[in-house]
Amino acid sequence: MGPFAGAGPGLLRDRWLTCGHSGEPDAYTAGAKAALDAVQGRADAKLLVVFCSESYDLDALLKGIASQAGATPLVGCSTAGEIATAGPADASVIVVAIGGPGFSVATGVGTDSSGDLRRATTTAVDACMGAVEQRAHSVILLLTDGLGGDQMEVVRGAYAVVGAEIPLVGGCAGDDLKMKATFQLFGDRALRDSVVAAAVSSDAPIGIGVQHGWRRVGDPMLVTSSNGNRVHTLDDQPALDVYLRRLDVPPAIHDDPDAFTRFALTHPLGISRRSGEEVRFVAGADFADRSLACIASVPQGGLAWIMEGDEHSVLEATDGACAEALAGLGGRPPLGLLAFDCIARRGVLGDPGIRREIERIAAFAGGAPVAGFYTYGEIARTTGMRGFHNQTLVVLALA
Repeated sequence: MGPFAGAGPGLLRDRWLTCGHSGEPDAYTAGAKAALDAVQGRADAKLLVVFCSESYDLDALLKGIASQAGATPLVGCSTAGEIATAGPADASVIVVAIGGPGFSVATGVGTDSSGDLRRATTTAVDACMGAVEQRAHSVILLLTDGLGGDQMEVVRGAYAVVGAEIPLVGGCAGDDLKMKATFQLFGDRALRDSVVAAAVSSDAPIGIGVQHGWRRVGDPMLVTSSNGNRVHTLDDQPALDVYLRRLDVPPAIHDDPDAFTRFALTHPLGISRRSGEEVRFVAGADFADRSLACIASVPQGGLAWIMEGDEHSVLEATDGACAEALAGLGGRPPLGLLAFDCIARRGVLGDPGIRREIERIAAFAGGAPVAGFYTYGEIARTTGMRGFHNQTLVVLALA
């Protein structure tokens, strides 16, 4: 895609957003091609955002990107699938470039996040906020290791720095559903167990939309024992046993961790909050102690439900998230949309459904680029302190 393709009228003024995408099997070649298509030699690129398969040699991929984009600041992560204007992809790389004098950008990183996720996030966001030139509209983009602990700590750590004034958006890196380890990208480094952040400040509005499309199934359960993101008992019974029984899970899945993870992908937990209902991705189970592992905390003493969705409900949520993001632009056309879409929604929609979903997102974009990835969790905080989501679509719109 060339630099003027579908980027909206803002590209002709003082802000621009473009995307490049490559499925070349060689990592260096893929990175170079995607970066070339994104920046097209423009000297005023302010930030690169990279979403890529973890199957690449990521050091070679980053060198390929740098061959075309130089030392432009870069953040990114590995994925559970990539999202491009033309549709969904796997084993590929997407490079998003934003630039022009109407944007100011700064980046930061926090490492060893599993040891103290809040501290790592605070370190990353502090670095951003200490360097970015503040304009009328701002957002903090966060990309994290979703397998590294309670991701609500990411939101709390960022909130401690920026408070309620600046919204947060982003997602948890993936590893093509292996659930072993993910990568975060910062500059010329491929990291693990880290939080990367970019502060983007703009002369024009920024919009964020978030919807999930899941509904409750059956009676509520009381979370009688939990510790952070691990649920030990529901209704005073082992959580895994209750979950398997409630869903009448086939016997073949009862003692197969990989099969269980694939099944649980489309059967999340819903938890009751004062601010509304939140969804929790069931990422795995401990077959010895019969507990469930979620991506974010499940509070002891609260109510929980099994959730389900179908193509209709998920696509309705897609429309809702896009409309909500565009509403934040105050009637201005978008330069582009970034989509952070949970891998579980992909599991519900299947291959034909995710193509339809991205076609719908592209229709809302009105010819502007669409880019993103399938995540292990999503970040969207516009009000209050809560802002970590599971099984959800988050859309960021830049005017």
